[in-house]
Amino acid sequence: MPDWITIPGWLDLVDIALVASFGWLGIRYFRQTQVRPALFGVALMGLAYAFARLLDLRLSASLFQGFFAVLVLILVVVFQEDLRRFFEQLGSWGHRESRQPAEIKTLDVLVRAVARLAANRTGALIVLPGHEPLGRHVDGGVELAGRVSGPLLMSLFDTSSPGHDGAVILRGATVERFGAHLPLSAEFAADGSEGGTRHAAAKGLSERCDAICVVVSEERGSVSIARNGELRRLARPEDLAAELKLAYGGDTEKRHWWLGEVGLDAAIAITGALALWLAFIPGSDILEITRSVRVEVTNLPQDLEVEAVEPAEVNVTLRGLRRNIALAERDDLAIQVDAYLARLGRRTFTLSDSELRPANNVDVVDIAPEKVRLVLRPPAEPAP
Repeated sequence: MPDWITIPGWLDLVDIALVASFGWLGIRYFRQTQVRPALFGVALMGLAYAFARLLDLRLSASLFQGFFAVLVLILVVVFQEDLRRFFEQLGSWGHRESRQPAEIKTLDVLVRAVARLAANRTGALIVLPGHEPLGRHVDGGVELAGRVSGPLLMSLFDTSSPGHDGAVILRGATVERFGAHLPLSAEFAADGSEGGTRHAAAKGLSERCDAICVVVSEERGSVSIARNGELRRLARPEDLAAELKLAYGGDTEKRHWWLGEVGLDAAIAITGALALWLAFIPGSDILEITRSVRVEVTNLPQDLEVEAVEPAEVNVTLRGLRRNIALAERDDLAIQVDAYLARLGRRTFTLSDSELRPANNVDVVDIAPEKVRLVLRPPAEPAP
């Protein structure tokens, strides 16, 4: 095993696991947020800064460092809503619970009620909360705490009901609140979405948390579903059952999460954390190694050719950061001998570290032996 490779200890594994966990949360958040292009640009600049530090490009690293100091303030102001959601996700992570069986039993009742509402062209907006809190996103409404049933949902959205224009919030098998007001999406009109205020509210709430919103259009009698900031119109009201089954983890990919998007994100996070650990923890240690390096002859006069180099390899001792030593471990690493003076009869040459370029910021401590002898001869006569 090469000297520059370090096996992590158990504390290092804990360190890598923590970084990978935060990386996984960041990737999951990146997939859900509506500001992905901006975050992707910031990530590219961060990657460029990391390479500048790794390669010791001091001017570039200094410029990036100054820019990031200002960028932090810009990100806090521009992305304050997204940052708040991210920290809410972190805060609620330890309190997350699996879906209750009562919620699964309620889906059939919900689907039948939505189909009837769509057939009657009765507008409706139903919210199915996820793991993230809804409190700061929902205003008004009337507490109900009634058991979910088809007649109850039909009556709540009846045009004579005082809360029919608001949203109904279902939690488990209970109608928690009706007539609630949801935040509108700022991008609803810009992205060409079809629908009215209910659709804008459904999309707006799904942009801010992991709730699922079901919308029935009173104009077209169509059913739409909003999730993770995306609003999609379903071809038929009956398709809602398949959508809710997918969202509530009934498909194979959800059961075997390592085969899907979640597993891919976890693999990316672990690989990235391990690479960062190798680059910045053991990679920052000073290492000194000795390697056998072959001798190459350059600038040889045309009337001579090399019969032998004595010795053909020399021992070179390198010293530098572990990560730089890793870059210097190349199969084509060689030390060159300038044989220009061989035309004057010289056969012994002193080796110089200037003729060896292992990598940036890697010092050549010693070359042994420091002299080599060339055995030269005239070129062989071509065969007749």
